[in-house]
Amino acid sequence: MKYKLLVLDLDGTLTNSKKEITPNTLQTLTEAQEKGIKIVLASGRPTYGVAPLAEKLQLEKYEGYILSYNGGEIIGWKTKEMMYKNLLDHAVLPYLYECAKKNQFAILTYDGEYVLTETPDDEYLIKEAKLNGMKIKKVNNFLAAVKHPIAKCLIVGDPDRLAILEKEMYEHLKDRMGVFRSEAYFLELVPKGIDKAQSLAVLLKEINMTKDEMIAIGDGFNDLSMIQFAGLGVAMANAQDIVKESADYITLSNEEDGVAHVVRKFILDNQ
Repeated sequence: MKYKLLVLDLDGTLTNSKKEITPNTLQTLTEAQEKGIKIVLASGRPTYGVAPLAEKLQLEKYEGYILSYNGGEIIGWKTKEMMYKNLLDHAVLPYLYECAKKNQFAILTYDGEYVLTETPDDEYLIKEAKLNGMKIKKVNNFLAAVKHPIAKCLIVGDPDRLAILEKEMYEHLKDRMGVFRSEAYFLELVPKGIDKAQSLAVLLKEINMTKDEMIAIGDGFNDLSMIQFAGLGVAMANAQDIVKESADYITLSNEEDGVAHVVRKFILDNQ
């Protein structure tokens, strides 16, 4: 079998607009895992927000992996072993906090099952918590509350105003950390060099596979690096144009079981 590793973005790729894996996609991915294919769920979500989909796909049974925080952590889901992590430098937190405060945006980070924030009623923050099935914990002082190791912060708010802040923060931080939007209203603040491809290169070495044995499927800008890196890089029909231009193959949309289509075409029908 040429391909042995299947890397899947979640939102807009593996899941439909209801954030669900369809029965057809679930059946197809189960068949692939029965044939020995290993699955990596690669997402900007925190690990807690990826875990329910890992359970649905039985990644523990089939020895799959979670790549969370856009590559900030990789966990072997059978053993729950942390295989890789890249953490945010706490020294930069006061600047991130100040940027959010002066622009009246909400800033958040994560602690286990909780989203930590001073502004629990923010509409975009609520959206992030709901997406990941997490509880919101209000803190009186964000900087005082964040003493534990963290993989990222998120500043959320009105897309037009957030675009202006993104430019300002990127210029200030480009040599120290990553600043990019995963959604128009989500500004990701992550350690420098974080991207899905870089973390996948670490995983491939660890499990003794090559990138030529890997299929990566995604739709967003943060999937670009892994789509370019993989032996077979696949863009969803609903992907951003730059992602489609960089892909080896364009599949159906996430509403049409695009992931299942790829798995059948390039893995199951090629046995």
